[in-house]
Amino acid sequence: VYVVGPEGSGKALLGVYDIFGFWPQTLQGADILSKSLKCQVFVPDFFAPDEPYDLARFPPSTDEDKAAFQKFFGGPANPERVLPMVHKVAEAIKATGAAKIGVRSPYGYCWGGKITTLSGATDDFVGVAALHPAMLSAGDADALKVPIAVFPSKDEPVDEYENLLKAISSKPFAAKNSYKLYDTMHHGWAAARADLKDAENLKQYEDVYQRLAGFFSELI
Repeated sequence: VYVVGPEGSGKALLGVYDIFGFWPQTLQGADILSKSLKCQVFVPDFFAPDEPYDLARFPPSTDEDKAAFQKFFGGPANPERVLPMVHKVAEAIKATGAAKIGVRSPYGYCWGGKITTLSGATDDFVGVAALHPAMLSAGDADALKVPIAVFPSKDEPVDEYENLLKAISSKPFAAKNSYKLYDTMHHGWAAARADLKDAENLKQYEDVYQRLAGFFSELI
């Protein structure tokens, strides 16, 4: 588990990495949120004891890589396996006293964004967030019970994004939602696949974390 932030804050966020696991760009994002919100941020290793997917094999191009990709999503990255873990980890963090109020909101990238969106179907959290979410589906909005921040890249399906916005606009928490389409950015620009040496990527990376911090500041 990667942990950053003041222990005495009494509040925490839970980060769900992308399929590539712990990367400096992802952990730097946790640092930014912790500093901005003066809270603890926990980024657990949800794939343990298995390994993350190899970034060098993405996107999968050979039959072997495609088979490995499917196996990974059916195993360590299976939402049915990981989703309960998100809630259990949040409860464990609260039980240790590390964050007296508990984990207020989970946020996730790509695959992790799908996981966090699905976690918003309960009252366990006060909000959820998804950055360049994989498997983006407007249908996921139906079960949402808490505000959502969603920040897709140019590689996510625009129709699903627009339909998602329509769906969440009718929710009682609509005014608390946050969203922006980063139409100059590639899938993964805020996590493992971020190229922070690229000026435009760095600019949008900083922008999305500023928006994410703003979203959370109204909730936690």
